[in-house]
Amino acid sequence: MKFDGSIYLAGFLLLASTQAVAQTPPGDAVPTTGPISGYMDFHFNKGEAEDGVLDFHRFVLIVSHSFSPRIQFVAELELEHAFVEGLEERGEVELEQAYVDFLVTRPFNVRAGMLLVPMGIINERHEPPSFQGVERPFVDTFIIPTTWFENGAGVFGEVGRGFRYRAYVMAPLNALEFSADEGIRNGRQKGSRSVVRNVAYAGRVEHIGVPGLLLGASAWSGNSSFLAPRLDVQVSVGEADVQYKRNRLQLRGEFAQVWIGDAARLNLTISQLTGVSPNIARTLRGFYAEGAYRVWQGGAGRDVVGFARYENYDTQFRMPSGYIPLKQFDRDAWIAGATYYPDPDIAVKVDYIWQRNQSAVVTAPNSFNVGIGWWF
Repeated sequence: MKFDGSIYLAGFLLLASTQAVAQTPPGDAVPTTGPISGYMDFHFNKGEAEDGVLDFHRFVLIVSHSFSPRIQFVAELELEHAFVEGLEERGEVELEQAYVDFLVTRPFNVRAGMLLVPMGIINERHEPPSFQGVERPFVDTFIIPTTWFENGAGVFGEVGRGFRYRAYVMAPLNALEFSADEGIRNGRQKGSRSVVRNVAYAGRVEHIGVPGLLLGASAWSGNSSFLAPRLDVQVSVGEADVQYKRNRLQLRGEFAQVWIGDAARLNLTISQLTGVSPNIARTLRGFYAEGAYRVWQGGAGRDVVGFARYENYDTQFRMPSGYIPLKQFDRDAWIAGATYYPDPDIAVKVDYIWQRNQSAVVTAPNSFNVGIGWWF
């Protein structure tokens, strides 16, 4: 489903109405062609020496409504892993977006509700046809906890020649849920009675002034120790990325780093509460580089992309004094595969992942993956 002038529907493509503001005259409305859209994601994953697993990973419905030419609403409801049964961990239902946009001018507009954190390449645009590989990049899972969303409000728009921005005030993370393996991922409050003793600040700037080139930088900062008042866990996330497309060639790169303040006392506090040391690092780091090439470019039904990506991600990059890093969480991976597009909105994917870590004891298994994803 598309907007007039090839602007994609706000809920499931780039930047929602930020994209619309960037491509329409100041103050113009964003014309929509329908209220319902969505995307789906179906996978087969076969780890080395493991049984294969079939999983209908995501089923997402997106609704939109224009109250007026200047006031619009978008919501995204996601069901993961096919069903939810009582309190068992058999899936989850999430309200990933639900916000109202007040369109004022091209440089300045207002957004409020459940918002995607404007962080990196994938978090705001995480639908399967928009990235290569069956699964999302590891950096955008373990360092940037895609999909990362939270209650908040802020402003967005385009200024100058091709500069776009988003700046939000949001609920913070919960540091007591951090871990050695997944870093800050489990600290997301996800808009469920989010505690905001101290708010967090998030922002992103992009430059699209050069044809085929997109440069981006993102930042997030917030005190995340509201459940342990004697702690001062200031968490900061910084990210930079580049995307380039020329003819059949597509290149992507991303670097992300997380800083966790007062990490030693955070580990001690969680140890006292649970009896187990979480071994949380004071710094997490990850980066990747990806190249893709359209080996067959004949339009719908004749469109195949081959790709390769290298990732390095370490959730134990720098430890607080007195703590030793767990080397199994210093990881890297090569991912190579292909994507076939029978239609521009449908992606049939296959890849193989070679993984390794720095541990001499714990191995990182390789895997073979097949998937199909689509949006409408």
